[in-house]
Amino acid sequence: MLRGLTIRNMLLIEALDLEFQPGLNVLTGETGAGKSILLDSLGFVLGWRGRADLVRHGAERGEVVAQFDLAPSHRAWAVLSEADIPVDDNTLILRRVNHPDGRKQAYVNDRRCGSELIRRLSDVLVELHSQFDDRGLLDERQHRRYLDEFGAYAAETMAVRDAWLAMEKLRARLSDLRTHHEAATADQDYLQHALDELTQLAPKLGEDAALDASRRLMQGAARIRADIAKAAEALGKGAAGQLADANAWLTGAQELAEGRLDDPLAALARARDDLEVTRQGVDDCLRALDFDPSDLDSTEERLFAIRALARKHNVQPDALADLGLELHAKLSAISAGEAELNAVQDALTKAQDHYRTAAAALSIKRQKTARGLDSAMAGELPTLKMQRALFNCVVSDANSGIHGADAVTFRIAPNPGVPAGPLKKIASGGELSRFLLALKVSLAKGADQLTMIFDEIDRGVGGATADAVGRRLVALSVGGQVLVVTHSPQVAALGDHHWFVEKTVKGEITTTDVWPLAKDGRVNEIARMLSGDVVTDEARAAAQVLLTTA
Repeated sequence: MLRGLTIRNMLLIEALDLEFQPGLNVLTGETGAGKSILLDSLGFVLGWRGRADLVRHGAERGEVVAQFDLAPSHRAWAVLSEADIPVDDNTLILRRVNHPDGRKQAYVNDRRCGSELIRRLSDVLVELHSQFDDRGLLDERQHRRYLDEFGAYAAETMAVRDAWLAMEKLRARLSDLRTHHEAATADQDYLQHALDELTQLAPKLGEDAALDASRRLMQGAARIRADIAKAAEALGKGAAGQLADANAWLTGAQELAEGRLDDPLAALARARDDLEVTRQGVDDCLRALDFDPSDLDSTEERLFAIRALARKHNVQPDALADLGLELHAKLSAISAGEAELNAVQDALTKAQDHYRTAAAALSIKRQKTARGLDSAMAGELPTLKMQRALFNCVVSDANSGIHGADAVTFRIAPNPGVPAGPLKKIASGGELSRFLLALKVSLAKGADQLTMIFDEIDRGVGGATADAVGRRLVALSVGGQVLVVTHSPQVAALGDHHWFVEKTVKGEITTTDVWPLAKDGRVNEIARMLSGDVVTDEARAAAQVLLTTA
């Protein structure tokens, strides 16, 4: 509920502090007094689109503060929780500042915020209805939402929403998979060919160095073999024989040498062992140098093949083995991607079936609810002196979306014999206002959470019809809050609280003020509304009658 409205330096308003009440609040005043300025200021703090030049001439800035009392179940709590904004004592304060250069700042409970948050909050705080308001009941794009709220089948609408989001998520996933799979598949032939080359060659870690050393050995064999053979001959015949002779001679003389030959004989034994190791190593080298000339050709062929493949893939020869593993992994990923594609496609097909089922169930609910809304309107229209008017809520097929596969349109036939058509194209001003009011009363579930504003909704009606409009506004305000800008004395007399909007001119300064009216003030104001500029005793008496019978 809108509890307080503070306005500073907005258009003709210099300073206003209003405290609104539950029930039906009526605002009256002469044409041009500034009632629209009051609504413009309220619309500004709520983030509605409106005129840009709102700052009072000569002021440094304009400011509007709106204070709301929130019930524990109010829908604004969810918006505030999502934005992580605390609320004290169930009070919500919106503040918005406007500068002459067009700059604006918005605050929620003194926390700076963006205009998007303000608009989201205003959607659950206030509804504005007028004969020329294209945002509310006259906006055909909103009719489906109104019907769903009337039907109170939130579980079904949520099921459709969840099914649509799940389906869209799978569609996006499938699209990404296809894009990546197509890119990967485009390289599949190359990857397979490269892997086949590596598999056929099968290079091993360290093989390049080993082949290079073997190749260099074979290339130098012819130059070194003769010298190594001479060394082998010397080691095998002369050196070994001489060491053996020396060992025999020294051993024979050892007993008479008094131990002086022990160390030399030990050293000689070690020398004979080292000589044997040397001889065996040289023999091994000679055998290694004995190769078939074709071995050099085959060694060079494999060495060059490994190095050529390494250059082709721009890696070191020892990295070819890891490259093979990488290519194999990429090919495996292509196969796995194809399997995932098929799995996601199957999941999408199931999700589409689930969505169609949920949308069909919701459509049945909407068709049934539309008939219920028709019946509710049929009961409301006679109370507004429109006994012969017809209302029809049409549910038709539409493109599938997050809200289902239905289009909803409110159509009316104000008079017998006139084809039904859209609200704003068929009805006259007075008829349209009553249709809108009847719709709002019929759709009033949850209205206790909203402050509803009706801007001259009674335009073009008078007498008993105006009284009927006023009494439906009273019914709508029970348990909630309704603000009505009106020129109808019948409607004004039915208000629980009466506010008088007045424009004054002092010197060259024009100011709009708003005053709460007590009983005597209400009599005079309603008398003015009845008689015009000159308020007669008869008008006061008639005003008293209206207030007494209200």
